[in-house]
Amino acid sequence: MEDLKLPGIDYGALLPMLILFGAACLGILVEVLTPRRSRHSIQLTLGFLAITVAFVAVIVQHSTRKITIGGAVAVDGPTVFLQGAILVLGLVSLMLIGERSIERGGPFVSQAAITVGSQKDLKQAGDQPGLTEVYPLTLFALGGMTLFVAANDLLTMFIALEVFSLPLYLLCALARRRRLLSQEAALKYFLLGSYASAFFLFGVALIYGFAGGVSLAQVHASVANPERSQVLLYAGLALISIGLLFKAALAPFHVWTPDVYQGAPTPITALMAACTKVAAFGALLRILYVAFDGVRWDFQPVLGAIAALTMLVGAVLAVTQTDMKRLLAYSSVANAGYLLVGVLALNEEGLSSTMFYLVAYGFSVLAAFGMVTLVRDADGEATHLARWAGLGRKSPLFAATFTFILLAFAGIPLTSGFTSKFAVFGAAVEGGQTWLVIFGVITSMLLAFPYLRVVVMLWLSEPGDSTPTVSIPGFLTSAALVIGVAATIALGVVPAPLIDLTRDAAQYVR
Repeated sequence: MEDLKLPGIDYGALLPMLILFGAACLGILVEVLTPRRSRHSIQLTLGFLAITVAFVAVIVQHSTRKITIGGAVAVDGPTVFLQGAILVLGLVSLMLIGERSIERGGPFVSQAAITVGSQKDLKQAGDQPGLTEVYPLTLFALGGMTLFVAANDLLTMFIALEVFSLPLYLLCALARRRRLLSQEAALKYFLLGSYASAFFLFGVALIYGFAGGVSLAQVHASVANPERSQVLLYAGLALISIGLLFKAALAPFHVWTPDVYQGAPTPITALMAACTKVAAFGALLRILYVAFDGVRWDFQPVLGAIAALTMLVGAVLAVTQTDMKRLLAYSSVANAGYLLVGVLALNEEGLSSTMFYLVAYGFSVLAAFGMVTLVRDADGEATHLARWAGLGRKSPLFAATFTFILLAFAGIPLTSGFTSKFAVFGAAVEGGQTWLVIFGVITSMLLAFPYLRVVVMLWLSEPGDSTPTVSIPGFLTSAALVIGVAATIALGVVPAPLIDLTRDAAQYVR
């Protein structure tokens, strides 16, 4: 009997993921072993340090192109770029989380208050200097996302999906104010996410029956074999796609998005809107470009219809929203449709432009949700649109900055929104998807209406007695906003460096 050989492991290639997971485990020990008063500073420092060191490790291996752990993980151009994007966006998200956790009575509630649910426990939770479970959970989520975009077999991809999904379910339930709404949102996200994961896993089983393995290289080789069962192929691809489309918030699998975005603590919403979208589309790109590119003519029309439906649903339902977080949620749905247009170009330009769009949108949406955290009254964040009327008269700098972010979402020239849309639409035209580009331009014009309505409300309405105040941001929130706004401007005015970087990275290894 031949001796079994352990798969070769390149720990250098895995170093960014190992750093994040190791820091997350260390964060759990900090929760157990350190006094409550000192936990916040330790956890926040540990989180910043872990993400920074992991990002340095990504930069060091920027030229690495290899497959390790017996084919389970691929470190190539898209992996390195997307891992870097997740870490940078995760660092900015951690700034928002850290700032809100510092505040007395911030947005995160203790497990005791969740379990007992009494007003006394809730008050005591608000009196604490900061609830710190969020930091190891965030690091676990970011670690799972970096593994998700690197997974080179379907089983590893499923494990990574669960690793970053489970912490997000918990994080969504930790809102201190509107506690029941937060827990309801988390429960919806958990149940629907569980169904999506089940679909994904069932699809993996069918693809295993089709290809005789779960490696993306095996699937790619089997697709070209006409003797294989086409029923298993298409059924497996459909079920795997459902799991990925759910995470990417693509219609009709987007229904969790507005409820979860509204109910979760706003810093966690920012984390999901930026980083989860990068992870979901990173995995979708690898699945379609590496494993199933041999049947592109079969899935392209189906996913094209999903992209068109997503853009339409996001644009139309955004018009009807009266809550700022729900409006941004449907905006996120529409932007997922534009991203899918770039994916369906199925060429190198499509891969490059999609990665550029993910980074550009990530910075803009982090800035948007960071600004939402500043509009507050005695009950916490004031997210109803009617409450924002006249804020331009009371806080012109805030209104001007938020107006700029909304114009970037609308795709106005000299913003990252225009550059990224132009890039994905250009790649789609080159890939023969002109009809999707036309549909995308029409829905972009429709989606501009809710953005402009908010702008008009900010500047042309008179402030009332119920108009909330704009709180002065702390250092971390100010830094996050400066980074988000500066990136939105820079990627609109001088996008060439990032575009060149994405083009250099747009090559998979098999």
